[in-house]
Amino acid sequence: MAEVPLAPPEVAALLRAAMTTLTAELGALPERLAAWHPAPGEWCVKEIVGHLIEAERRGFAGRIRILLAESDPALQTWDQNEVARARGDCARPLAALLDELAALRRDSATLVAGLAGADLGRGGRHPKVGALRVGDLLQEWIHHDRNHIKQAMANVQAFVWPAMGNSQKFSG
Repeated sequence: MAEVPLAPPEVAALLRAAMTTLTAELGALPERLAAWHPAPGEWCVKEIVGHLIEAERRGFAGRIRILLAESDPALQTWDQNEVARARGDCARPLAALLDELAALRRDSATLVAGLAGADLGRGGRHPKVGALRVGDLLQEWIHHDRNHIKQAMANVQAFVWPAMGNSQKFSG
């Protein structure tokens, strides 16, 4: 039996919680770790935060606003890696990136908390995935946040791994 999807107030609370986690965990990182790339072509923590900013604007809150304003709109795609390169987040202070995301997230959580049941069925068409509804995006947003929180935490783990010496064997 399928679980009942998270309701807008629950999603709003989880969006706020993700921001609290990001602020607490990533806000404590030294800049050199936040700008460190675990491998060529992989994002540093600052680029992960930049991606979350753009995903908020373009992929989640942005699309929800479009779906609420228009009837069956054609949604746009965006090249995440190209946007990341153009943003140049590795050169920006991490605190500024977190502040930018936090401001967007406050507005997004307010938007989500105010959604009514009828809003969840409003939809449009995405050229890559097909039909998308507001309710679908809410669930994906929670998944997406946690995916990138895990990614950022994995970067931190990879950064400290070489300095662990024999204690690496505890993680074997």
